[in-house]
Amino acid sequence: GNENAVTKVIDNLFRLGAEVIHSGLSDVHATGHAKSEELKLYHSIAKPDWFVPVHGEYHHLIAHSRLAQVMGTPEDHILIAEDGDRLILDDNGLRQVGTVPSEYVYVHGTVGDIGSGVLRDRRILADDGVVAVTVCVDRKKKRLVSGPEIATRGWIHEPEAGDLLAELSARVKAAIEKALLDGADLAGLQRAVRRASGGFVANSTRRRPMIVPILLEV
Repeated sequence: GNENAVTKVIDNLFRLGAEVIHSGLSDVHATGHAKSEELKLYHSIAKPDWFVPVHGEYHHLIAHSRLAQVMGTPEDHILIAEDGDRLILDDNGLRQVGTVPSEYVYVHGTVGDIGSGVLRDRRILADDGVVAVTVCVDRKKKRLVSGPEIATRGWIHEPEAGDLLAELSARVKAAIEKALLDGADLAGLQRAVRRASGGFVANSTRRRPMIVPILLEV
């Protein structure tokens, strides 16, 4: 929210010598919504031919539309719009024409909006952590050159990790060796790592961390 901005305003007022009464000290609240008399003043000055109430919940929009009628705007010149509604205002008046997608857009730094896939990955990382499995293979000779090397973050505490990691490594090794003998390509080897790792991790810890297979080929 805007808590940081509000705190800065309060601090700066204190620096200027003001005595600030805020919600942390007393049961007070300053709303960002205009009062009915303020809205009446706006309508008396603007005298809109067409009116679309904005800001607030749906019942606020209804209340504002009724106030607009009291101030002289005809009911058929008022349109209640919701998020995503497309409005057209032209010589024929104001009307709604269809809708557009209006979901939340999450922005991180300077990279623009964040897709649902990124958010899903972040939830997995936050809840269950990540397991990275690195193996080196020679597909021509159908053999495992080195690995598996397993690194984890946020999945399990170190004191408990030894036996589990050893068992996980053995299962991944067996899965990779079988996939190599079956002639699997790199995508198939990655799937084998994910299946072997994901199944064992889920069954042994009841958690589903992100599995990241890293395959090196010689």
